[in-house]
This record gives sequence, structure tokens and C-alpha cells, in this order.
Amino acid sequence: MRYFFDGRIVKQDNLYSIRIPFNVWEVSRMRDVIQADIVLDNKIIDCELLPQSKGNYIIHLQEDDISHIDINQTHKILLHINRSLIQMNQNSPYSFENPIRKIDHIDVIIQPADGLCGQSCVAMLAGVTIAEVISVMDCREWQATMGRVISALNYYGIDHSEVIVYTEGHEATLPKCCIMMEKMGLYCHYLIHYDGKFYDSNLGVLTEYDMSKLLGYLEVKVD
Repeated sequence: MRYFFDGRIVKQDNLYSIRIPFNVWEVSRMRDVIQADIVLDNKIIDCELLPQSKGNYIIHLQEDDISHIDINQTHKILLHINRSLIQMNQNSPYSFENPIRKIDHIDVIIQPADGLCGQSCVAMLAGVTIAEVISVMDCREWQATMGRVISALNYYGIDHSEVIVYTEGHEATLPKCCIMMEKMGLYCHYLIHYDGKFYDSNLGVLTEYDMSKLLGYLEVKVD
């Protein structure tokens, strides 16, 4: 997967780094030093992601990598982490060419317990029950990371962007359909935007949303 966000280059001693605005463990289950590459000012740079604590990472850059860049400015970063998707262990009868359904509306599903918002979003998009999604994802309360959500979308043949966009509370124009992530303590809360409305498994259908709470989103492709 690829991850798009704004970042600043920080120099400390002889180390140049960029903070990653999401929990790398949650999206990839990868730990320790991670090999990756970024696109920075139209230049592809091989780099290492260095762990800080509890899934927080920084992008480590060499001085030669940023010699052409103004480090005093905020830059658009496109980060690619190889093999970062969690694979489902089940054989799926669906594909992007043969999805479980055509998404032309969303029926809101209220989660029966806290911590099932990720499973609820997949259930709303797929048109199935939360119980079925829990079985497919093999995770229960507070376990549905974005990596698992994306893998579940793949299982159901629900096409989506290959890039997760991180807005970190800044104004953003949302696509017609997307899974939204907002920070909630140590966890993320997930909800769906579809055609101008917001489908929240806690609150129901909303017509307005405070974008300052938005951490990022993943576009779901619909006609």
C-alpha cells in the first residue's frame, strides 16, 4: 500500500527524518526497521523506517537524498511500504471484477459493542452482517486495523484506491465513497462517507462532519 501525507524534514545531529502520521504496526503488522521508498519532490528515494515507540516510526533519509530539497518547507510525501497488507487466509469467491455487490447506496449498521467500527464499515459496504465480517477478518473488538479492513475489502471484491490519504485535521475534499479514520485515544474510529452523508456505526446517518477530527481516508471505488 501507499500512504499520502504532508511532512517536514527534521535534522537532528546528522540524522534527517520525516515523522509518519499513522501507526505503522496497525497498517502493516511489520516491526523493527522496515525497508520502504518514498516519492519526494518527484524523486523516488529508497529509505528505512525507524521505530520510535508503540508503532510510531520516522522515515530515515540520507543527506544526499535531500540535497535538492528545501527542508524548511512542508512537502507532499508518498510512502510505499512493501508487502504491508495483511492477507486473509480464506479463499474468496469474489474479485474486483466480481464483487459481492454494486455499491449504489449504504444502509447504516449500528455496532452492537464498542470497538467494532472497522467491521461495521466493511459490513455496510459489503451488505452483510457484522458477524460474517468478524469471521472473515478473524478479529474482534478493537482489532480491526486499517490493514485488516483493506484485506477484507479485497476478500469481498470491493475495489479501492491503492493510496491512503492522511489529512491530519486539515480541510479535504472527500471522494464519493470512502472509509474515514478519526483518532480516538489509542485507537482509530472508522466511518463511511457516501454521496455527501456520513454513516457512523455509533451515531447513525449524519449530514455534517467536523473535518478537524479526520485523520485520513481510503477511497472506495464506485460508479
